[in-house]
Amino acid sequence: MTTGTTGLPRSYLFIWAALVGLLTATLALAYVPMPGPLNLMLALGISAAKALLVLALFMKLFRAPALTRAAAAAGLFWLAVLFALSATDYLTRKVEPAGDLSAPTGREYQSGDR
Repeated sequence: MTTGTTGLPRSYLFIWAALVGLLTATLALAYVPMPGPLNLMLALGISAAKALLVLALFMKLFRAPALTRAAAAAGLFWLAVLFALSATDYLTRKVEPAGDLSAPTGREYQSGDR
């Protein structure tokens, strides 16, 4: 009987360090003001990189059987459909002004007015 250490493979530690580094980059990006949608695009790129790391290396999706890959692709397809339908609902709403209403200050309901 051999007495070897049964620890995590070294690749998992590198992947974990990469995920923590990308998490730190996302957190730092939240505090950096950028013009236009650049902040959003960088955050989405970092999250896509994290998702690819998890899919490829932890889930071993690229070496999985064809049926497993098809199920993952179908899930991503339906997620994209749900996002697209939500976006069309949000983008086609007509915003109408509520009139000349002031913001509530709390002074409307003082104890002497009741």
